[in-house]
Amino acid sequence: MTEGRKEVIQILIVFVGVVFLAKLFYIQLVDDRYARMAESNTIVKETEYPFRGLIYDRNGKLLVYNTPEYDLFVVRKEVKNLDTALFCEVFNLSREDFVRLVAEMRKRKEYSPVKPTLFLRQLSNYDFAKIQDHMDEFPGFYIQPRTARAYTTKSLANVLGYVSEISRSQLEKDTTRIYRQGDYIGQSGLEAQYEIYLRGKRGVRYKLRNVDGVDKGSFKDGEYDTLPVPGYDLITTIDLALQEYGEKLMRGKVGSIVAIDPANGEILSMISGPSYDPVLLTGRNFSSNFMLVSSDSAKPLFTRPLMAMYPPGSIFKIVQTLIALQEGVVSYETRFPCDRSVVNCHNHPQPCDLHMAVQYSCNPYFHQVFRRIINQNKSPNTFTDSRIGLENWHNYVSRFGLGQPLGIDLPSEKGGQMPGPPLYNRIYGEGRWKFSTIYSLAIGQGEMLVTPVQMANLAAIMANKGFYYTPHLVKEIRGSEQQPDIQRHETGIEEKYFDFVQDAMSDAIYGTAQRAVIPGIELCGKTGTAQNPHGYDHSVFMAFAPKENPKIAIAVYVENAGWGGRAAASIASLMIEKYLTGEVKRTALEEYVLRGQFLDPVVKATPITD
Repeated sequence: MTEGRKEVIQILIVFVGVVFLAKLFYIQLVDDRYARMAESNTIVKETEYPFRGLIYDRNGKLLVYNTPEYDLFVVRKEVKNLDTALFCEVFNLSREDFVRLVAEMRKRKEYSPVKPTLFLRQLSNYDFAKIQDHMDEFPGFYIQPRTARAYTTKSLANVLGYVSEISRSQLEKDTTRIYRQGDYIGQSGLEAQYEIYLRGKRGVRYKLRNVDGVDKGSFKDGEYDTLPVPGYDLITTIDLALQEYGEKLMRGKVGSIVAIDPANGEILSMISGPSYDPVLLTGRNFSSNFMLVSSDSAKPLFTRPLMAMYPPGSIFKIVQTLIALQEGVVSYETRFPCDRSVVNCHNHPQPCDLHMAVQYSCNPYFHQVFRRIINQNKSPNTFTDSRIGLENWHNYVSRFGLGQPLGIDLPSEKGGQMPGPPLYNRIYGEGRWKFSTIYSLAIGQGEMLVTPVQMANLAAIMANKGFYYTPHLVKEIRGSEQQPDIQRHETGIEEKYFDFVQDAMSDAIYGTAQRAVIPGIELCGKTGTAQNPHGYDHSVFMAFAPKENPKIAIAVYVENAGWGGRAAASIASLMIEKYLTGEVKRTALEEYVLRGQFLDPVVKATPITD
């Protein structure tokens, strides 16, 4: 039995050996394909990069597109008798540049003398036209085409973001294993947020190349080639004309503008000032330009609408009004004198009822309103009563999207700060603080911080009488099965109270923001002057228009510009006029904003608030 198995195994071994010998005979003496390939010396695998998805504004205007560029790769083992002087002349390099590039190439993790390695990146069409006739003089060097981002506008840099080569740390964190060293990836803005949709899918082409570096065609007629798949296009919510106008108004100023369509949460414009020309962060000069932009003391890479946090100032009084009405601690007729012994104020008619308090932005009035919200005698212990009241207040303001990120579709959004008992327990100790400790919150000061996008969203809540949609910048990912999922959020405040506050905001325009008046358009707004311990106060204004069936909600912050009724209100009013009518007829107000001289030349201090 054992002998029989042994014979079978021996027969199988002999059979397999005969098959191998026959195949070797066929390969070496009959089929000359492999001989030809050996003569050609190499099969080159070329990556074909996809076209990155395009980006459009809400009206179909192209914002971001692709332009061709070329990377120069080298296979070190194939380089023979390189004339470095000619090479440097053709590629416009100095001898020092050449030496540096060789050193950088050898330091790369993926470097191999027998594999293509990146030598010189991002050659333009113009560069390529100059060098393509010389490529046969430099065996071992190969051109790899790819695309770079290009822009139809100098606006929107902070929203769009930029694309650059993936870093080593990003590569190490890439669990998908999609990216390779040398790939480009969205680093900020929409380019980063929608990277998985914009990037597309790379293709591969296998080519035969002889020892002289001359292409001999596709390997096996392209049987193993794959085509690149372009990325999806983004249709944004941005109105380019409004965006460009807003950036014009903010020129030479520090601050932000955010405008939202309250009916759906679509962001019409998002302006961060100062900004930068997006073309600076493209092409071969990316590194030097990035160093220039990132080291600028004005911080143009800092997206202020999402990342800057300020005290909201007097615009927060409308939130206090709504909470107080919902809690039933004040009525429309409640009156308080303008007692300036605790907080300062400005001249206005008094005593105020609630409507007048909003209209004229009376600080002492809202000091009393906030006291009633916080101290409702839920406990005989004033410290405990203040804690209970602040917890209840904090629950309300959270429903307004304050004190937390709104979830906008951009990276690095900050949540601001709406202080609650845990914060004051850390500062003062548990049970050791009360209303008199935190009363500055009454007028939007103290430990309270908001972002400009949160204030624009607050204007949208006022326009909608109690709800908002998650603010967002992309309305459609063209061709994708996945689309933005926009949520509706309720504040829990009864609609009738919003009717009352809207009426007061409409009159407030004639009280503290007369520059914001637009003939023929009923606008509801609220000014604010946010205290700044480091210099002049910040000018703040939020508004929506028209009052009936609102089309735009807006918030404007201008740092160190003083009263809210000057810089911020003027800019917001011009933006609203531009969006609703398509033109600006108040040229005198426009010139006033462009001059940017908002502070009184004699008075070096601004009121606590307005």
